[in-house]
Amino acid sequence: MKKLVILSGAGISAESGINTFRDSGGLWENHRIEDVATPEAWRRNQELVLNFYNERRKQALFVKPNTAHYALVELEKYYDVQIITQNVDNLHEIAGSKNVVHLHGELFKSESTKNPELIYDMDSWELKTGDLCELGSQLRPHIVWFGEAVPKMDIAIDITEQADIFVVVGTSMAVYPAAGLVNYVGYNIPIYIIDPAKPDISFKKNMTFIQEKASVGMERLKEELGISF
Repeated sequence: MKKLVILSGAGISAESGINTFRDSGGLWENHRIEDVATPEAWRRNQELVLNFYNERRKQALFVKPNTAHYALVELEKYYDVQIITQNVDNLHEIAGSKNVVHLHGELFKSESTKNPELIYDMDSWELKTGDLCELGSQLRPHIVWFGEAVPKMDIAIDITEQADIFVVVGTSMAVYPAAGLVNYVGYNIPIYIIDPAKPDISFKKNMTFIQEKASVGMERLKEELGISF
C-alpha cells in the first residue's frame, strides 16, 4: 500500500471554528503571541498562559471535525496515511485518523517543567498553578512554543522521506521548521498543496496547487488521485 503523507495546518481546523493567529495580524484570540506562546511569556506571567490554554481547551470541547478531517480518514482505505500536523487540537483523532504526529504539541496534554519527557493526558480542560508532576514541579501546557525545539521533527522527516505522495493542507508554509518538510520529499514524488492562498514556496517537480479551502480541496484531491468515497 502506498504511503500518503499529509502535512496539515490551521486551515483544516479553521473550518471547524478554531481560530488561527495568523488570520488576525499576529494575534491569537486577541493576545500577542509573545504573551502566551513563548518560554518568556511563561516565566513572565504563568497565570496568563495557563488561563489562555484553559480557554482554548474549553473552546475545543465544543468543536467537531469537518469534512476535510473525515476525508483523510477515508483515504486510509486506499493508502497508508501518515498525518504530520502543526495543529495542537485533537480533531484528526476524533475523526478517526490512526497515525498522527503532532509537531507542536497537544492541547489536551500537560508536561513537567522539570522533565519535558514526562507528559500526561488531561482529564479536564483546566490546568492550574499548583498542579504538579510526579517530580513535584509545576505542570505546563504540552505545547511547543515559539523559540523552543521541535522534539518530533526527526520523526516527521523520516516519515516524509518515505512518502509516495505528499499533501500539504491548510498551512501557509510560513512556520519553520515544519514548512521545511517539503524539502525532504523524494525528487519524483507528487506533491499537492491545498490552500486558498498559494504558499510562497519554491516550485518543485510534480507539484500541484489546489487553491481551495481544506474541505473543497480534499474533494479535488480525491479527483486528482482517481478515487471516490
